[in-house]
Amino acid sequence: MSETHTEQLLSEVAALPGLPGVYRYFDAQGQLLYVGKARNLKKRVSSYFQKRHDGTRIGHMISKIVRMETTVVRSEAEALLLENNLIKTLNPKFNILFRDDKSYPYLKITGTRETFRTAGPRPVPSLAFPRMAYYRGVVDRRHSYYGPYPSAWAVKETITLLQKVFRLRTCEDTVFANRTRPCLLYQIKRCTGPCVDLIDSEAYAQDVADAERFLRGETQAVLDTLEARMMAHAEKLEFEQAAEIRNQMSALSRVLHQQAMDNVSDKDVDVLAVKVQGGRACVNLAMIRGGRHLGDRPYFPAHVEDATQIESLLAEDGAASGDPVERVAVQVLEAFIAQHYLGTAMPHTLVTSHPVGKPLLDALTEQIGAKVNAVHQPREHRRIWLEMAQKNADIALARLLSEEGSQQARTRALAEALGLPDDSLDELRIECFDISHTAGESTQASCVVFEAHKMQNAQYRRYNIDGITGGDDYAAMRQVLLRRYGKIAEALRAETEEAATPAEPTDASEPAAEGSTDATSGLPTGPRMPDLVLVDGGKGQVSMAREVFQQLGLDLSLIVGVEKGEGRKVGLEELVFADGREKVYLGHDSAALMLVAQIRDEAHRFAITGMRAQRAKVRTGGSKLEDIPGVGPKKRARLLQRFGGVRGVASASVEDLCTVDGISTELADAIYRALH
Repeated sequence: MSETHTEQLLSEVAALPGLPGVYRYFDAQGQLLYVGKARNLKKRVSSYFQKRHDGTRIGHMISKIVRMETTVVRSEAEALLLENNLIKTLNPKFNILFRDDKSYPYLKITGTRETFRTAGPRPVPSLAFPRMAYYRGVVDRRHSYYGPYPSAWAVKETITLLQKVFRLRTCEDTVFANRTRPCLLYQIKRCTGPCVDLIDSEAYAQDVADAERFLRGETQAVLDTLEARMMAHAEKLEFEQAAEIRNQMSALSRVLHQQAMDNVSDKDVDVLAVKVQGGRACVNLAMIRGGRHLGDRPYFPAHVEDATQIESLLAEDGAASGDPVERVAVQVLEAFIAQHYLGTAMPHTLVTSHPVGKPLLDALTEQIGAKVNAVHQPREHRRIWLEMAQKNADIALARLLSEEGSQQARTRALAEALGLPDDSLDELRIECFDISHTAGESTQASCVVFEAHKMQNAQYRRYNIDGITGGDDYAAMRQVLLRRYGKIAEALRAETEEAATPAEPTDASEPAAEGSTDATSGLPTGPRMPDLVLVDGGKGQVSMAREVFQQLGLDLSLIVGVEKGEGRKVGLEELVFADGREKVYLGHDSAALMLVAQIRDEAHRFAITGMRAQRAKVRTGGSKLEDIPGVGPKKRARLLQRFGGVRGVASASVEDLCTVDGISTELADAIYRALH
């Protein structure tokens, strides 16, 4: 491989120290290809350029390396931390990547760390009766948080359980402060009615304390406390109160009986199972919190084949041994643990389907300041947890492979039906447009993208349509197509003119200009039109699209309209072409039509949700608070949370507004005047 790289790069490799560190490879366009760690930088990096990997994807990656960056650290644990921070932030092309999902949900109990507080001149009585709620976001130290939970459903199930047993309130503070009679939850014995003083603050605080102990896994202590309280009421002949506590104990006992895996010695444990098959992998994460199994969630990494080939071909300890599938599973598991836990709170015990390396555990231990154990081949209840997680990983991966196979079949069917080249279906790109409005109000256009056999949500775009007659869908389509493809058409024309001009000879050792050509193929890497442009509509919308493409000098054969069939029935749609071809009816059971309908429906969904949000903002005056000087995002959020919306803020007095954190009397007066 060394003959394909510059002398400067090879000399940098030769000068590397034999110390632990992290290395990064870049191509001619500055794109990050790979991030790796090493106990010995010189030995590890040199192996890339000394071995031959011709004819493999790894060889292709190595041939594209034109620049290298390295960072020396003090230990292998530090190298691991830095490597995974870079992977999470930079998304290199050849590393195993786990999508960094939005934060996990928690169950929040408000105000328990500050049972009664004053805000301004008046107290806030709702804080004397803490509320439990679903929460996702930055934590506030005034409140207590339990979790994390693997899904929103798991949080809501726990809230329902606590309502049945401890009957804590779930209503917003604004609702709580304005109730004059108990709500339905009180009637069905899911709340004790603190909003109308049907329970005093001391008794309610006891229920909150019991609920928190239950969430921490102290179930037997909760039962003992409830029993003692019941006997105390009975001795005082307070049989009604004793019966209420007896019912609480019965409800809690039923819950513990239903959840067979509760009440074990383990309090906080994560269970991780890996399945590798068909070039894809799944890591299933099950969460145990407070001794309760809260559910699980599957994760599917990208670039599994590329990254595992690199690790196996360039293993520092020489030729890899053992089952290759098991080696891949270990690499996937360690990549998940590193990317998922480094930088976040985690339990001290992991139960894993495959062994985890000591350097990774040392890095986790160093991070949280306490010993982290990874238990492989567990026993008793841990074995049951792992078997469940492994079964769920198998099911999730089988479902993914089935869905991907079906989606690839649909892509191939559409390519065949429309005569598109089928030699690079993984790169087939389809963009679809739709227009949405309500009687001409808040017109929005959507553009959704289908590529690599799936919808690419991150590439979706919405366009606010202005300067047209309300309800004129043709003008709206013209505007969105011009905005979407106008600049691309200009760039393509400039690229064509540049290609027609003879280029001056350059030094072959100089890297190509960014965005000009690919380092290995020599093909242009500039702006690219999609392979297909779908518009939701028939002849009228297609005619408008044809006019735009003729104006921009683009290929008319790219445009395909999705025309409703007879009676606008699903499955009877016909495809209309801008280049003069006859209409095509694919058949109601056609895989190609299923893909077209999927993309069209997604464009419609994306357009209509954006339109509704825009319309609601206009009708409710959602932007009024934003226009008030001194009211930033945080203060606006506090106001909306306290008063339940813009209308609640508008109906509040200056004195009420002053009770919100950060709102001075002068600012409250300005808000009041702006909203009236």
